[in-house]
This record gives sequence, structure tokens and C-alpha cells, in this order.
Amino acid sequence: MFQHLEPYAGDPILSLNDEFQKDPRADKVNLSIGIYFDDKGRIPVLQCVRDAEAQMLAEGGAKPYLPIEGSGPMRQAVQHLLFGAEHGAVKAGRIATLQTVGSSGGLRVGADFIRRWLPGSAMWMSDPSWDNHRAMFEGAGIAVHTYPYYDPATGGVRFDALREAIAGLPARSIVLLHACCHNPTGVDLSREQWRELVPLLRQRELLPYLDLAYQGYGDGIAEDAYAVRLLADSGVSFFVANSFSKSMSVYGERAGALSVVCADAAEAELVLGQLKATVRRNYSSPAIHAAGIVSRVLADPKLRAAWEADVAAMRERIQAMRKSLHATLSAKRPGRDFGYFLSQRGMFSYTGLSAAQVDRLREQFGVYLIRSGRICVAGLNTGNVERTASAMAAVID
Repeated sequence: MFQHLEPYAGDPILSLNDEFQKDPRADKVNLSIGIYFDDKGRIPVLQCVRDAEAQMLAEGGAKPYLPIEGSGPMRQAVQHLLFGAEHGAVKAGRIATLQTVGSSGGLRVGADFIRRWLPGSAMWMSDPSWDNHRAMFEGAGIAVHTYPYYDPATGGVRFDALREAIAGLPARSIVLLHACCHNPTGVDLSREQWRELVPLLRQRELLPYLDLAYQGYGDGIAEDAYAVRLLADSGVSFFVANSFSKSMSVYGERAGALSVVCADAAEAELVLGQLKATVRRNYSSPAIHAAGIVSRVLADPKLRAAWEADVAAMRERIQAMRKSLHATLSAKRPGRDFGYFLSQRGMFSYTGLSAAQVDRLREQFGVYLIRSGRICVAGLNTGNVERTASAMAAVID
């Protein structure tokens, strides 16, 4: 029955992580997978999450299926987090929000919705982007293309080329954008560039699709929602998928959401209905435990304050590792400019290393990163950053 199946090559990041786990070297360093680790190399359990779970356990009760669209309190908390509780789009009821199975689930539900209701639309994503963006949209039957983004010569954004490409897209094209902490490069659009891009998106009648998986890891929780709120202020209809995996360190809970900003409340009701139909054909309804954690942490003033402090501490630790990596590399390879490590933001950075140099790092030094040269800066700590920088200096031409 299944002999004709092709073997699965495996996900390049998850497969590399598996290879790391099998490596017997005690001083190995994992900079491949996008997970936040503390300075002792552990995935932290935030106290606000422990407290929220304690509340849930104390309340007890049955565990029924959630509605197709997910928990009402979580969906409201997501809207307030992304847009602000007093935003006009929130008050007018023109945002359709689903609780989803992580932001990946949100991205795919949105892709299926677009394929059904905007069947002629293709998707454009940044060059480069997270590999799974292409896989999810192509898996939904949508043609995927790229627009210029990263400039390896400067370590910045090719904004003029990006703007020119966007200006030439057909109406109703989907433009996938990283709201902050671009994965994999760590290079973000500036606020000035966002303010220049948004009117162009509106003028060309394009449909932005924002991915916001790292809120709080760039400049701050509210600050990292700048692009979301700017688009909402502009009157553009758009999608935004967001995740709490990193910011609340609840990876396996698959806590995410998908919001669609519409022209008015009547349109939002139509969109929500068809999003629910899409979910019902897929996983039927999301997880009750994830909803309880997120809604409690965001709605309880004490838990919210503790969460914001935790996110700030994680962001500051990542920034400290960037500075340490930059300082050590600069000392070992004087004359080379490693300033991009300081200007890039969030969990990831493009190192500029070739695939052959990445292979040498892994084989000779036990330092694991994906072959594009992307590193997860959150995998660095005070115990391995100097050794990692020395290994990188050794392989750089």
C-alpha cells in the first residue's frame, strides 16, 4: 500500500538538533534550534506560568472541548496585547481572532483560508525567511515567491530593492512580513521603513501577513507590536499570527493565535466564520491548558507584571551574549567588522559563515548551527560564548 512513498529527508533544523543530542562531546554547543535557554543552558519555567497553572489546578473542574475559535478570554487578551485595549479596531469589533495550535497553526489556517477565498493570490516572503513559511503555504496550494531583503555586504536590509519589488506585485498578493526579530537574519525594518512601506501596501491593494513569534525579544512587548498597530491604524486588512512559545517559555503547550483585521465588524464576522470552518476541517479545536496559561498571565496584573519582567530579563541576556560574542570575535580577528551582531535583534543572527565553515565548526569544535550560518544567540551563555567565538574565529577566512 505504501511502498511508493518517498523517504522524508527530515527538517534541517530539527534533524540537526537530533544530531547534537547524539554528540558525546561534553563541551558541545547548540546554536541551531530556536529555543531560549538561560545562562545555565536550561529552558526556564517562568514563575508567572507556574502561578497561572497553580490557579488552574486549584479551580479544578471538567476539561471540555473549547469552541472551534478557542478560549474567549485568551482571544480578548491577545487582541489587547497586539493592538492595545483601546485601539479603534478592537472597540469596533473588526478583528477576527482565533486561538491556534502555536503560531505555526495560525499560519497554516490562514494559508488554507487564503487558498479557499483568494484562490488567485500568490505569497511573497523575504529572501531569506524561516524555511517552514514556504512549506506551509506551498502545502496549502499557494504559489510562493521571494522579495529582496537581506544584504550580506552590509548586514542590513535591501530596502530600496524590497520597496521596488513590492510596488510591482499584483493586487491581492500576500506579503509575508516579520513584525520584529526577523528569522533567520535578526535584521528588522526600522520604524521609518515601516512607515514608508505601509502606504505602499495599501496603494497596491496587497494583503500583509505578519508573523510575530518573538514579541518582547526586540525592544519590548509594546514596542515590538509597532508594525501591527501601524497597519491597523492605516485601515489595511491584514493577518497576524503570534506565538507565546518564546515569550512565556511554553513551547510544548502550542499557545498561539491568528488575528485578521477587517474593514468592519460585519466583515470580521464573515472571516471568523470561515476561519472556524477551516479549523473544524483540520484539528477541530485548540488546547484548553494553553488558553488558561495565556489568559491568566495577560489578564492578572500581578502575573502580567512578573511576565513583563521575565521577558525583559530574557531580552537583556540575549543582548549581553551578542556583546560578548562581538567583543571576543573582534579581539581575535582585529580588522574585521562584526558590528552586525550588535545591530541585529532577537534570538537569531546571520554570522556570514559559509556552509563549509559551519560544517567545520560542527565537526572540529562541536558548535552546531544551521548551514545558512544562522545562529540562535539564546543558546550562548557565559560558559560557552568565549569558546564559541574562538571556534568561529578559527574557521573564518
